[in-house]
Amino acid sequence: MTLPELHKAFLASTGVSTDTRAIKNGNIYFALKGDNFDGNKFARQALENGASLAVIDDDQYQSSQTVLVEDVLTTLQQLSSYHRDQLQISVIGLTGSNGKTTTKELIAAALGAKYNVAFTKGNLNNHIGVPLTLLSIKPEHEIAVVEMGANHQKEIEFLCSLSKPGFGYITNFGKAHLEGFGGIEGVIKGKTELYNFLRNNNKTVFVNAEDPVQIEKSKGINTITFGSKEDVNVLIQKKETVGSELDVIYKNTSIHSNLTGTYNFPNISAAIAIADYFDVSPELIKQGLENYFPTNNRSQISQTENNTLIVDTYNANPSSMEAAIKNMASYSGDHKWVILGDMFELGEFEKDEHQKIADLALSQNFEKVILVGKAFSASHAEPALQLEGTPDLLIWLEQNPIKGKTILLKGSRGMAIERAIPFL
Repeated sequence: MTLPELHKAFLASTGVSTDTRAIKNGNIYFALKGDNFDGNKFARQALENGASLAVIDDDQYQSSQTVLVEDVLTTLQQLSSYHRDQLQISVIGLTGSNGKTTTKELIAAALGAKYNVAFTKGNLNNHIGVPLTLLSIKPEHEIAVVEMGANHQKEIEFLCSLSKPGFGYITNFGKAHLEGFGGIEGVIKGKTELYNFLRNNNKTVFVNAEDPVQIEKSKGINTITFGSKEDVNVLIQKKETVGSELDVIYKNTSIHSNLTGTYNFPNISAAIAIADYFDVSPELIKQGLENYFPTNNRSQISQTENNTLIVDTYNANPSSMEAAIKNMASYSGDHKWVILGDMFELGEFEKDEHQKIADLALSQNFEKVILVGKAFSASHAEPALQLEGTPDLLIWLEQNPIKGKTILLKGSRGMAIERAIPFL
């Protein structure tokens, strides 16, 4: 079966799936392989569960309803790129060290007040997720927002070759995936592969005018600038508010967000600037953003019976950790606690970066600092409470009930610091 023929079969299907547990009638099943699994073994099960076709790369599983290819992942990627070529809509590519998923959802919310928007679900932003996102774009969609993640060089370049964005935005350049990128300069080089694609194809980039790295690295590209300075294309200003949620003013319109943290100001501003470019009215932008509520433990504020929680445990790296701590320090009140979990994928930078974060947290005069994980436990952080892992934290919290505090919970996904919420 040729690629155009497979695409024709895809258009006649109900979509694609890589998981037999989530097969819907009429899906095409792609039998991906990994270090610990072989999707080919489940091709028959996928067909029995309702798949119309199974794409495999092991001939021992062939049947009348399978398509044998050299490599299933490569075929999935090629099909997504071919599908992208048939689409006549604007595709916005998004990457960055911190805030990608929140920014993507904010952009989709602002644009969605006027348009039918396709956008990356969850964090399907890698070499498998981006193809699945592209294949989720239907004829009725008018704009697509494609989130692209990376932990090494050339990954964004490859994802751009699949998604072919006409517009792009990089949230920031922070200390994320330092192990894979080899340091902050490697992060900048890797993320700016999006800029290189847009520059080489005469496309357009949205630039936070208050980020000097974005300004420098986006030279030579068609740019739309935004920020709180007067000499930008789209002017957005922070509004002084009482409480922790972030409010902004755009074209004399006050917009109340349901996000905490000044570090979310660029994320909200980017969404406004992009919606502005696509002629969404201030009233509709306001409607879209005010109806957006963060999920998946990203910058979420919740009130329990005993405490106020700021839960940001979806992921963590030195840059996002620093921003969260400084934001917490800006809150009014005396009974502020921080519970911080280890940051992953730092490689040789692990010891120094955890020590810096421990020092920063202890310098903010919080009532209590709790550091959780092997890396934080190895740091010099007295008088902080240092615990080896999340199970130790849960035991401590059960033995030491907390009431009347404002508590930040932050850590890498693998630490699962949110498991502490029922004890708070």
